[in-house]
Amino acid sequence: MLPVLFDFKFIKIYTFGVFLVLAFFWSLFLFWKTVKLTSHKEEEMFDSVFISLILAIFFSRFFFVIINFRNFGFSLLKFILINGFPGMSIYGLIFGGLLGLSIYHGIKKNNIIKLLDYYVASILLASAIIKIGSFFGGIDVGTETKFLLAVRYSGYAGSRHLTPIYESILLFLGTYFTHRILLAVRRTVLPSGFAFYFAFFWFGLVNLLLDNIKQNHLYLGSINFNLIISGAIVLTLGGYFLYFFRHEIFIQVKQSLEKTFKYGKINVQRASGFIKEKVIRRRKESQKKD
Repeated sequence: MLPVLFDFKFIKIYTFGVFLVLAFFWSLFLFWKTVKLTSHKEEEMFDSVFISLILAIFFSRFFFVIINFRNFGFSLLKFILINGFPGMSIYGLIFGGLLGLSIYHGIKKNNIIKLLDYYVASILLASAIIKIGSFFGGIDVGTETKFLLAVRYSGYAGSRHLTPIYESILLFLGTYFTHRILLAVRRTVLPSGFAFYFAFFWFGLVNLLLDNIKQNHLYLGSINFNLIISGAIVLTLGGYFLYFFRHEIFIQVKQSLEKTFKYGKINVQRASGFIKEKVIRRRKESQKKD
C-alpha cells in the first residue's frame, strides 16, 4: 500500500487525495460531454453539480454520525474533524446528492427524472476511480483470504481480498452500460429515468455482492446498514426491471418451452421408432429360427 504518494517534508500528498482529484475532474469531463448532448445550459448543469456535492458531503457525514452516535454524541467538533474522527456513509452521500439535485431542478422547474439520466454515468465513473484510490491508500480493506490474488495491509494480519479493485472494475463496467442506456433513452428506445434506475441498481448490486469480503462495515445497532439498503435497492429495482421487460421475458420463456417440447417430442418419437424397429427385427429373427 502507498498511503503517502509524495512527502516534501513541509507537505504530504496522499494517494487517496490524488485519486479524489482525478475522480472529480474525469467525472466532470464525462458529465460535460454528456451535457453537450442536451439543450440545457452547461452553466446551470454544473451549478447543480456543485450544490448537490455540498449536500452530498454533509449528509454522508451526517448519516455516519447518526449511525455511530454513541462515538460522536452532540460534539460539533467531532462532526467537522473528519481527519481526527474519520467516516462517511456512501448512501448518505447518494441521498444528499439526490436531494441537492431535486431542490435545484425543482426551483428551475425542470423534469428531475429526465435529467438524472445525465448524471449517473459520471457518478459511477467517479466511484470507480475513488475505489482505486482507496485500495492504494489502504482505506478499504478486504477480508482475510488464501486466494492467489491477495495483498497485505499494514495493521491487518494475513493476506486480504482485493475488494476495492473488484468494486472498481464492476463500477467501470457500470459506467459503460449506463452510458449506452442513456443513448438508448435519447433514441426513445427506453423511457426517461431508465439510465438512473439501472445505475442505482448496479451500484446496489456491486455493494451487495462484495459486502461479505469487506473487513469494515457500517452497523446500525446489530444491522449491517449498507447491506440492508443495497438489498432493498436490488429487490425494488430488480422487480421494476422484471415488470418492465415482462413481455420480452414471457416471449423468451414461451419460445424456450416450445423448443424444449418440440425437440423432446421429436426425441420421444425417434426413441419409440427405434424401439419398435428393434422389436420387429427380433420377431423376424425368431420366426426364421422356427
